[in-house]
Amino acid sequence: MGIAGKGCSSYLKRVRFIGGILQKLQRHPKRIVFPEGSEPRVLQAARQFFTLQLGAPILLGDRTRIKELAARLNLSLEGVRIINPADSEELDRFANVYARHREDKGMTVERAREVMLHPNYFGSMMVAMRQADGVVSGTNEAAGSVLRPLFQVFRRAPGVSTASSCMIMEVEDTRFGHEGALFMSDCGVIPEPSVEQLADIAVSTAALALRLLGIRPRVAMLSFSTHGSAKHTTVEKVRAAKDIAIEKARGIMLGADFDGDLQVDAALIPEVADLKYKDSPVAGRANVLVFPDLNSGNIGSKLVQHMARANAYGQIILGLDQPAADVSRGANAHDVLGVAGIVGLQAIAYRELYPDAGMRFPIDA
Repeated sequence: MGIAGKGCSSYLKRVRFIGGILQKLQRHPKRIVFPEGSEPRVLQAARQFFTLQLGAPILLGDRTRIKELAARLNLSLEGVRIINPADSEELDRFANVYARHREDKGMTVERAREVMLHPNYFGSMMVAMRQADGVVSGTNEAAGSVLRPLFQVFRRAPGVSTASSCMIMEVEDTRFGHEGALFMSDCGVIPEPSVEQLADIAVSTAALALRLLGIRPRVAMLSFSTHGSAKHTTVEKVRAAKDIAIEKARGIMLGADFDGDLQVDAALIPEVADLKYKDSPVAGRANVLVFPDLNSGNIGSKLVQHMARANAYGQIILGLDQPAADVSRGANAHDVLGVAGIVGLQAIAYRELYPDAGMRFPIDA
């Protein structure tokens, strides 16, 4: 099934990585829920999602407001489903299920009904109850407002104790990463990861890279030091996390290479790697970058995005048993579309990896 839609072929030529993602998703269309249905960028992305035959977009929000916005933007709503949580016949059922799920936190049905009126909670419940395959939000919301519902409604993926996030950067220079695609973590969730959390982040990001790229992930655990060129507790933390990540990957039979501590130039540039550390399966060829903390991850990813004019897709949420993303408030419609494509493609694998995901919720309740 070919790419459809005016201007889409020229767009996909400029974005090699995401173009491949969207083409794969066309063969297995999915239902993606967008809680921010009355945001113009989201509405444009939803329209593109349907036009490209990627699946069924679901917009949450006031129906009249969304229709008026679509008319102003001259966008067809064909194939786009609109749900207002306040008017939905599922509201009471979602509230009852969520109240039971959070009963140990003192949640009542009355309070749960108020919570479910928030589109991010309603959208998360749609995914948990198998009424959608993934959720994408964040264009108008602070990260906490997007992440909190995900962490309260979804579970940790089996064998993973840490939820984190990944930014996927597509730069024009194909010498970096895999044909210009670089996976960067954690750029949005854990401020100061422990050794174990850093190892979890590395393994989760490697697994995402393997699913999306189909190649062996080469994971650089970043530091201001390359293999002991500097002595510091933070360097020791990175090296310890690398050792744990190798064991974790081996335990789940994840074929990936890990190395660290590595400076970012040694991780990405072969000539620098030859000077600083030759005997490495990762140095100079990394396609996954794991930052030592959220400060460096957030700053580094934004520098690449803006100074290199990279196409940025994320934050892709890792470590949960359902696919979800928290996009940047600065994202444009193409960014939102790309993230929705990634979430949709993840949903294909998630149904196989986590067949019991969401089953703590009584689907027929």
